[in-house]
Amino acid sequence: MIKQAEILNYKQIGTGKHIVLIHGLFGSLENLNMVAKPLSQDYCVTSVDVRNHGNSFHASTMEYAELAQDVINLLDYLKIDTCVLLGHSMGGKIAIQVALEQPDRITKLLVADIAPVSYPAHHLRIIEGLQATDLSLVVKRKDADTQLAPYVDNIGVRQFLLRNLALDSQGKFAFKCSLADISLCYPQVMKANELPANRTAYLRPTLFIKGGHSDYILPEYKEAIMALLPNSTAKIIQGAGHWLHAEKTIAFNKIVADFIKT
Repeated sequence: MIKQAEILNYKQIGTGKHIVLIHGLFGSLENLNMVAKPLSQDYCVTSVDVRNHGNSFHASTMEYAELAQDVINLLDYLKIDTCVLLGHSMGGKIAIQVALEQPDRITKLLVADIAPVSYPAHHLRIIEGLQATDLSLVVKRKDADTQLAPYVDNIGVRQFLLRNLALDSQGKFAFKCSLADISLCYPQVMKANELPANRTAYLRPTLFIKGGHSDYILPEYKEAIMALLPNSTAKIIQGAGHWLHAEKTIAFNKIVADFIKT
């Protein structure tokens, strides 16, 4: 029996066939609102907070098998028998793992700007900067932005990261995400997806959506992709980077909607 406290925080809008959205590292379910809202006109859309993010529970491990099981537990809790799954970045890896674990349950899979491969550590300055932020000196978000700037020079990335700030019950700023757990688990998040024991590749339709300016999906990853997801195709959104759904929302949403309907 899954405890209520171990069910991922979620938001559900719309009616119809089910689509589940999974955000990336340092994100929250709000990050995919611009995808969820238009989809909710035709579908029941469930957006989730991954463990150690948003308002979900905190835990000291983040292996992809565990992150996938969190989503599966939520599907069970919500009595969602089948769904389309869409994940961005780390969320894309989680979505892939769910599809590998329960292929009959996931009718289609959309993976935004990530591949099922291991990546070198490239968020260490972000983690260092967030952990170095002295929240006792933060009266307004600009104060946190000023502290984070020496570690993260891209203002758009800083604004994204600082969406984790929220006022606590004492009216003081605190991080909603668990920085300590994310830092501890970061090597796990960088790992590749692995085929579960006694499972075969996910054979249902899969779409990878890549930002034209992003280097998260490279040609040399094709072999790893096809080994796990042989029924895969890809779309590239020109002029977009890693946060392609936010940078080119209209193009991203059209690709998603067309793939689901086809």
